[in-house]
Amino acid sequence: MARINASPTLARFRVLDLSRVRAGPTCVRILADFGADVIRIEPPAGIDPNEAMFAADRTGGDFQNLNRNKRSMTLNLKKPEGLAVFKQLVATADVVVENWRPDVKARLGVDYEALRAINPRIILASISGFGQDGPYADRPGFDQIIQGMGGLMSVTGFAGGGPLRAGLAVADCGTGIYAAVGVLLALLERERSGVGQWVHSSLLHTQIALMDFQAARYLNDGDTPVQAGNDHPTSSPMGLFEASDGAFNLGASGEGNWRRLCECLDAPQWLEDPRYATEKLRVANRAALNESLAQRFRQQSVAHWVGLLNRAGVPAGPVYSIPQVFEDEQVRHLGVAQQVADETGHEYRLISQPVTLTRTPAHIARPAPGWGEHTREMLAEMGYAAGDVERLYDAGVV
Repeated sequence: MARINASPTLARFRVLDLSRVRAGPTCVRILADFGADVIRIEPPAGIDPNEAMFAADRTGGDFQNLNRNKRSMTLNLKKPEGLAVFKQLVATADVVVENWRPDVKARLGVDYEALRAINPRIILASISGFGQDGPYADRPGFDQIIQGMGGLMSVTGFAGGGPLRAGLAVADCGTGIYAAVGVLLALLERERSGVGQWVHSSLLHTQIALMDFQAARYLNDGDTPVQAGNDHPTSSPMGLFEASDGAFNLGASGEGNWRRLCECLDAPQWLEDPRYATEKLRVANRAALNESLAQRFRQQSVAHWVGLLNRAGVPAGPVYSIPQVFEDEQVRHLGVAQQVADETGHEYRLISQPVTLTRTPAHIARPAPGWGEHTREMLAEMGYAAGDVERLYDAGVV
């Protein structure tokens, strides 16, 4: 198998993936699903003391979802011969993605200046916890650490409940997406200039950027966001309500939605109530408004209210468990979960790309590779004779 033909969109590009855990593989997965020739470069077994975190369980759903559509090559960059092989690959590549701590690149001799000397067109995407320089540059960064430092935990949860982490890796996933955008921008700019550049993204900057309107409220209005539970911090009525058989979300922000909600619930008196005359007043008097709504909503089922409200043009939706998510008819229609089988016939269900290109869509062509599955194939592509390949294995280079 010379390469994986997932999509023609990025088929002309080669990506060397040195990343691990989540943020880096998230970035590279986007490039792989849109057809880039991705070579996942991993150390041989026993080299990295943390390998169990990112490489050992190849058949687990998380690893498969992060690393599908990639080839895998083992390479010990701490050995001169391994570094020489890597540099040969750099000469043929368009992008290198790594998420080591900033000092590691220079120590190994694969920093941007070193790569640019080999291939001036190369784009190096570096993902870190705190940035490539500055007082925290050498700190290790995990998603939960960054959720705390980036403000997310301070606004998540119920008032007075103390900091609470989000239930998914917000900083990791967001940073991977931003890094992929940076790579694509650099590739686009390279068509004009003919040269590559160094792309940085960090979990800390990403997490703060994802705070979006919450951070902007503070920076521009001096308004410090706090925990608001399931209520929207600046809009009302918007939040979680209990029906007779469970909970559902209501999003009736804005004057149009507010008027339609009152009409839908046959409550014209709320439109005349001075406490609810504006969005700002509805937020200030949220407790009273929510109680009035709760009395209505407890009388009928989730299905009744979600159907009635949506028909009236008022946003509303059920609260699903993960199994219910994948049973939903719209989720099925969108093809969110896609099946792919390995060479033994074992099937995996993986999450498809959430952006659709109508002419050259992304595709999950193959599951994640075995550890070093394509090492011999890659070395043969590079012109190594069979005897030289065996010598590299014997020396622990691959």
